[in-house]
Amino acid sequence: MKYSEEVKNKRMKLLKSALYFALCYVIFLIFICFMIFINDPHSWVGYFKNDYTRFLSLCICVLLLFAVVYFYFYFESRDFLTSPKNIFLIFSLMMLSLLICYLFGRFISVFSRPMALLALLALFLFNRRQAILLNFVFSLLIFVTDTYTGNFTATDGGFATLPAMADVVGASDVYFSLMLGFVSGTFAVLTAGNTKTRGSLLLLGTFLSVPTILIILLLELPVLSSTGNWIAYSASAGFGVMGCFLSTALALCFMPLFETVFGRLTVFRLRELTSPNMPLIQQLRTEAPGTFNHSLIVAQLAETCAIAIGENAELARAAAYYHDVGKLKEPDCFTENQQGYNLHDELTPELSADIIRSHAKDGYELLMNARLPKEIADVALEHHGTLPIKYFYDKAMRLSGGDSRIEDYSYLGPTPRSKISAIIMIADASEAAARSLKDRSPENVERVVRTIIEERMDLDQFSDCDVTMRDLSVIKGSLVDALSGVHHHRVKYPSIRFNRARQAVKDEEESHAES
Repeated sequence: MKYSEEVKNKRMKLLKSALYFALCYVIFLIFICFMIFINDPHSWVGYFKNDYTRFLSLCICVLLLFAVVYFYFYFESRDFLTSPKNIFLIFSLMMLSLLICYLFGRFISVFSRPMALLALLALFLFNRRQAILLNFVFSLLIFVTDTYTGNFTATDGGFATLPAMADVVGASDVYFSLMLGFVSGTFAVLTAGNTKTRGSLLLLGTFLSVPTILIILLLELPVLSSTGNWIAYSASAGFGVMGCFLSTALALCFMPLFETVFGRLTVFRLRELTSPNMPLIQQLRTEAPGTFNHSLIVAQLAETCAIAIGENAELARAAAYYHDVGKLKEPDCFTENQQGYNLHDELTPELSADIIRSHAKDGYELLMNARLPKEIADVALEHHGTLPIKYFYDKAMRLSGGDSRIEDYSYLGPTPRSKISAIIMIADASEAAARSLKDRSPENVERVVRTIIEERMDLDQFSDCDVTMRDLSVIKGSLVDALSGVHHHRVKYPSIRFNRARQAVKDEEESHAES
């Protein structure tokens, strides 16, 4: 019954997503009509009157391109479509990029269009595969918009162009925009995938200039061979390089806006969240130094595991930084922040368990109130799942003579709903367990980590996330290697103390002996 309800809800969400796509399609056509109007406020009526069939062709082409986008996400990532924010984000990117390309082509040069802008924004707001698809669709969208919003009619001397968007570009330049958009956008996606800082993204414009100059050269080659006008080519190439740098600069300008409005997490935002200057991290470092140090190690472990199974390593690292931030409410109640005195010695096990398990919910609320991403707050809430708090449950059983309910001494959940939450659940427990080992050989660490994973599997802690047995095996291996390196034994140094006076006396004795 529950399964059928879930299927029904998912189908309703997918139906709504189709309606959202239809709404965005209508808005997009209105947006194009507005662009035709502002291109020539005096002649736009004639465009719709005299050659409405071209506009109808445009509507059909745009509809087909939108259908390509919808069915791509329908078959590749249906969960993506269930969020209206994702749909509106796609079409916001397309409309913004189309408007900017139109304005630069209208008032500067068609070669100055920042054709890689959408590809760069889609790469960091979505992922590489989706960015390539959206860039391909956007390149075709520019092509059909340039083609069908102009009215090219045969005359004695060639073509006569009525006022419309195609006034911006010539007939041959339409194909230039198609080629440049596809090549430069794809090149941007492939080369910017490992970009981690905003500064390095800005420098990407240099690499984008290479294919742009080559495309301009190939398209202008027939003209150059007949006229030899290298000055015109140099001007076109200069505008092309300008468009490349505009793509990266505008991507940097607009990215924080989309991050904020649509709640998207980019690698830049995640790196900013792990900066030592972030208020919650500063508070954690000063008020709960033990928890802070523990979080740093868990962050390294989680990042290693995420890389090993192909998950977002930056998200894993940032989530691990904040996963125990709820301990700020009562930092002295947690072992890593205590210095000899244990408050729980004076409390009942029921109250102690309530304090301990509340840090998951407290962390979630603290992160949401601080307007941090929900993905990170969810990890703080889920990283203990519904696990029992063994120490206080055992204490309660001894005090009550075995009359205690395990539910009263367990975390409230929910269980991990993402692979990142599962990674941090395992890494968190493994780090604490490995720290308590006297012999931290790889064999002992492997036994501890294996026990932790098996226990959580037995308690159905991974039933709500799509982590696989292979993922768990890779995570275990990564944690064993990392923990064996973090908690390793050192050679015991001899207890000899040196000081300047002692060394001076020794040097003087050696000099006398030599003389």
